[in-house]
Amino acid sequence: MLIKQYEIWIADLNPQIGTEPGKNRPVVAVQTNLLNKIPHPSTIVCPITTNVQANAEILRVHLNKGVANLNQPCDIMIDQIRAIDNKRLTRKIGTLPDELIEKVMENIRIVLALE
Repeated sequence: MLIKQYEIWIADLNPQIGTEPGKNRPVVAVQTNLLNKIPHPSTIVCPITTNVQANAEILRVHLNKGVANLNQPCDIMIDQIRAIDNKRLTRKIGTLPDELIEKVMENIRIVLALE
């Protein structure tokens, strides 16, 4: 299974602990393709939620219904970035468009203080 950066996959994030997002949900792969090509046994992802929050501009990136084949409006949870085992990824559903990739990259840099 080849995973590419900025693809959206369905992942089984159970068991959930504390405030972690759980259950089967979309995630966006944010890990560099340098690791994805090896293949690396885990992937760094940001979970996606249907609990849309309009006033969380840095912590979330909004996705409209239909973007990357999502069937309802969603938010990418930048503050929930984590590594998961590739066995948790069940199927690819789409890829982020370029304009949203830039926003995800910018928000990750802010949240992780990379600039």
